[in-house]
Parts: sequence; C-alpha cells; structure tokens
Amino acid sequence: MLTVEDAATLLRTSRKAVYALIERGALPGVVRVGRRVLFRAVALRKHLGLTTVSNPVDSLTLGNATGSKGSR
Repeated sequence: MLTVEDAATLLRTSRKAVYALIERGALPGVVRVGRRVLFRAVALRKHLGLTTVSNPVDSLTLGNATGSKGSR
C-alpha cells in the first residue's frame, strides 16, 4: 500500500494534485481507511503502465520501477 505522498512521488506531482485526482476518480486502487487514503501499489503501477516489482517501497521512483539502469 502506498500513501498519498508515495503516490505523488510516483506520479511526479504534488499531494494536492493527487487529492484532486482522487476526487475526480482518475486514480485506481484508492482505499480509504478512516481518514487515511492509501493506494494499492499494483493497481497504480498498472494504470501507469509500469512493471510490477517485488518490493514496492524500493521502486517509488519511475527509473527503478521501469528497470532502467540510467545512461552510461
């Protein structure tokens, strides 16, 4: 599960923009637990077209999630 801050990092946007996207229903995998808003990591990555990674915490940046190794 990802927090709003994690989702904002993954989407390369602000927390405020993530909340706006949630209100519009534009993001999949939104789970509300009381007042907390969490995201299912697999659903959000699938929506973005990113590959699934065994440890979602290690892949919060787009470079790691897509498996790119950078330029040499």
